[in-house]
Amino acid sequence: MINEFLIDDDLPPTGAALFDVDRIEALVRASAAKRAAMSYSELLLVLGYRFTRPKMRALCKVLDVVDQRAAVNGEPELAALVVREGDGLPGQGWWVGRSDYQGEWTGPAARRYLVVIQAQAFDYWEARRA
Repeated sequence: MINEFLIDDDLPPTGAALFDVDRIEALVRASAAKRAAMSYSELLLVLGYRFTRPKMRALCKVLDVVDQRAAVNGEPELAALVVREGDGLPGQGWWVGRSDYQGEWTGPAARRYLVVIQAQAFDYWEARRA
């Protein structure tokens, strides 16, 4: 399912940490429990990769799977916690996939919207911290 989007020589082989949905989900949940967002490059670094656009796009596909799992389990989404370093907002793909937000993907309105979505994840996972 994920691999169909990943035709790129810069990507690691299938089965690598970049495609480990369980591990990535656990990392983002742990970040949520600490009430902290992570940048794409921070998360890639934890997984053992330097930032490249192809790797970021692959990571986004995995985050889509993480959010699909969360929805099935009645949990808040987590992909909103992985953001660009420059402005602290998720990338374009996260915004275009939304049906509950109409507006610019940058700026104050986007920030206000994101704060609400992130707070849901922070509250939920902080309450479940071991």
